[in-house]
Amino acid sequence: MKKLIGTKDFYVMVLKIAVPIMVQMGITNFVGMLDNLMVGRIGTEQMTGVAVVNQLLFIFHICIFGGLSGAGIFGSQFYGKNDRDGLQYVFRYKLLVASLISVVAILILAIGADGLIGLFLTDNGEGDVALTLKYAKDYLFYMLFSLLPFGIKECYASSLKETERTLLPMIGSSIAVLTNFVLNLILIFGLCGAPKLGVVGAAVATLVSRVLELIFIVISAHLIKDTFLKGVYRSFKIPGALLKDLLIKGTPLLVNEAMWSGSVTALNQCYSMRGLSVVAAINIMSTISNMFNFVFISLGSAIAIVVGKQLGAGKFEEAKDSAAKLIAFSTVCCAFMSILMILVSGFFVDFYKTSEAIKTLAYTFVVICAIVMPFDAFNHGCYFTLRSGGKTFITFLFDSVFAWVVSIPVANLLVRLTPLEIEPLFAICSSLCLVKCVIGFILVKKGIWVQNMVNNS
Repeated sequence: MKKLIGTKDFYVMVLKIAVPIMVQMGITNFVGMLDNLMVGRIGTEQMTGVAVVNQLLFIFHICIFGGLSGAGIFGSQFYGKNDRDGLQYVFRYKLLVASLISVVAILILAIGADGLIGLFLTDNGEGDVALTLKYAKDYLFYMLFSLLPFGIKECYASSLKETERTLLPMIGSSIAVLTNFVLNLILIFGLCGAPKLGVVGAAVATLVSRVLELIFIVISAHLIKDTFLKGVYRSFKIPGALLKDLLIKGTPLLVNEAMWSGSVTALNQCYSMRGLSVVAAINIMSTISNMFNFVFISLGSAIAIVVGKQLGAGKFEEAKDSAAKLIAFSTVCCAFMSILMILVSGFFVDFYKTSEAIKTLAYTFVVICAIVMPFDAFNHGCYFTLRSGGKTFITFLFDSVFAWVVSIPVANLLVRLTPLEIEPLFAICSSLCLVKCVIGFILVKKGIWVQNMVNNS
């Protein structure tokens, strides 16, 4: 048991890294919830249309994360090695990957909007499908312009975090979410003499806030003295050997995140076959759960930074010790967060202007998510531990392959072949994370992830 509890200095070190990330994500998720509530106050069709588009954009966001994560493994280890040139090479690679993903996403979403959105709209008499599709397309059109700024911003933010400069991304995110919140109030509801734009106003507010965030982070990052960004644009050189390593380690992570985010969307699409009310309830549940799961997501980032740095410095035993303590810490923290989530979720659900049936369904989903949250935290910690040592193929099997081979087939079978109500169906699918806990524990315990990848880079 003592092996899972760190010293005071250990937790101070971890929290110095994790707290700014938590604050950033906490503010972002809180304002995201307020945005969702504002759209939810307009009507169920508007809320459902925006929710469907956000399901599709979720895949893009996670693909950006996955595309940069492989490079981030090297970034953390180069930082541990104090290799400035290596950090610059990694940053240049990130810019190329993020730009490519953004352009591809824009083309796919622009061309296939009707078909992709239509996958989530099942007409069972619960709502106006045609009207929901219209609102979704209106929202998507403006959101497409925000994809490239988001991708470039993430290149800067992730590199700053990997070098333990987590405060600047937090400030940038705070500026963005405050701007987004104020503009949402003005543009969605037509305050201060502005036109009442509804879902279009929500999209425009997001676009403006992301552009401002990008401008702030780029300018501020380049003003920092003694940063690896000095001279980074003098060339776009990336040594061939390192580029090969980045592609070998990074591609499985990109494919993994694309497949995992696709699995989440596919799972929600399965649930949506039970009707538009389920789509609306899932949207409410996701918004509320994001208000609480930022803890284990932030601590996952801390694991990647702390353990990656120790591996890069060749401190293998220290890395194993830190990983065990951080996974335990994340799991315990989320046990408390799950209790808090259950206690306050009813308060947030009642703010939505929708039917009582949808509110009740959403609350049930929230309670189920809260119960499994500590197990999700454990899995998340295992994932980032394996990833910090470059075991990207194993994380691919652990994460997305598990989802497509186990979770999606189970959900499809239950939806199509059984008369189960959506509540027990959702609970069964959510509880499959317990299987992953066993697999994750075995993989981390074996120590197969303990390696230094940048000695010869």
